Amino acid sequence: MKLIIAIVSNDDSSTVMKELIKEKFFVTKLASTGGFLRTGNTTLMIGAKDEDVDQIIKIISTYSKTRKELIPNSIISEFGLVSSVPIEVNVGGATLFVLDVEKFIKL
Repeated sequence: MKLIIAIVSNDDSSTVMKELIKEKFFVTKLASTGGFLRTGNTTLMIGAKDEDVDQIIKIISTYSKTRKELIPNSIISEFGLVSSVPIEVNVGGATLFVLDVEKFIKL
């Protein structure tokens, strides 16, 4: 038995959850914030049989894509905070942790 902790972008979380549920996987959703831009993320906890892990990873990777986004860029100078040209960064995607589970009980 495995526990998959998947941190996905809020933009992708609904689709990822819908696809996992469609394939009959149980998913618990937690709101979270963090990362480079301090943007909203969704943390999904998925209990899975060992043989289902690859399928779950495939679903998450299919529906959690990275994309480019422009963010404001500010620099601090002797004149205070000055805005400059926005910079392009990659956002989205997913971070996965796959953990062994000693015992799984569903009540």
